[in-house]
Amino acid sequence: MPAQRGFNLLVVHGDGRRIARVTLPRWLILAVLGLSLAVPASVAVIYTDYLQLRSRRASLNELMTRVAEQQEVIDTSRSKMRQIHAEIDGWRDLQARIWEPFGPEDGSAKRATGIGGGTGPVGAAETPDRTAIGDELEQLAGIVKKEGDNLRALERFLGRATRALATLPSRWPVRGQVNSGYGIRASPWLAKSEFHSGLDIGAPVGTPVKSPAPGTVVFAGVNAEYGQALIIDHGNETKSLYGHLSRLSVAVNEKVQRGEVIALTGNTGRSSGPHLHYEIQVKGHAVNPTRYLWE
Repeated sequence: MPAQRGFNLLVVHGDGRRIARVTLPRWLILAVLGLSLAVPASVAVIYTDYLQLRSRRASLNELMTRVAEQQEVIDTSRSKMRQIHAEIDGWRDLQARIWEPFGPEDGSAKRATGIGGGTGPVGAAETPDRTAIGDELEQLAGIVKKEGDNLRALERFLGRATRALATLPSRWPVRGQVNSGYGIRASPWLAKSEFHSGLDIGAPVGTPVKSPAPGTVVFAGVNAEYGQALIIDHGNETKSLYGHLSRLSVAVNEKVQRGEVIALTGNTGRSSGPHLHYEIQVKGHAVNPTRYLWE
């Protein structure tokens, strides 16, 4: 009988007597040795994988934190863009109100510059598109530039308008009751109607007459109709006339300022009593002074 290839395991009592003999096949011994080597190696591999997984999890947590922070920045940016959109809409409304009295053509810019609200479609906040936000910011920058140009144009216009308004005869030259207004009236001299080209403002003789706007004196003397009279050129083809004066305080070519005393009221010329005849002429034609008086 051929010898068995394996290992014998003897179990011996303490007094030297053999109790048992166990024969272990070689394959079993090799299997046990293999397992004794494979298990530690497998544990090492698993532990290494565990460490890598824990590291990746930490990296993932860090990445999620950064994504959350970036999402917060994006949401804040969108909120600020909405605020800027609202502010721009306010600018447009203000410009439209300012331009409106001057006609629809100047105020039409507001209707031609509509933009979105900056919120994007539903779900955009959960999946922010940086490209879309960049495009919106670029669009917003273009709108701000355009509105800046519009505001500068408005500033230039208002500058011109302010200078023009400053030259308008907008103040009352004297304070008193208007005894006769502009337009058709019953003649105080004849039994018929006549056209009255100005306002007759009642005032005692010697009441100071003040210039309603800056200008240059172009006439200072006696007129058959108005007695002692003054004419001031305020520019923009606008002049003011003062009649029935008792004394003149300025001379021809003299420049006067708004509120400056230019004469004293009287009763000279064709007059039925002390008063000031006040007249405004535009392009050589008398117009209703009340259209200019607001101070």
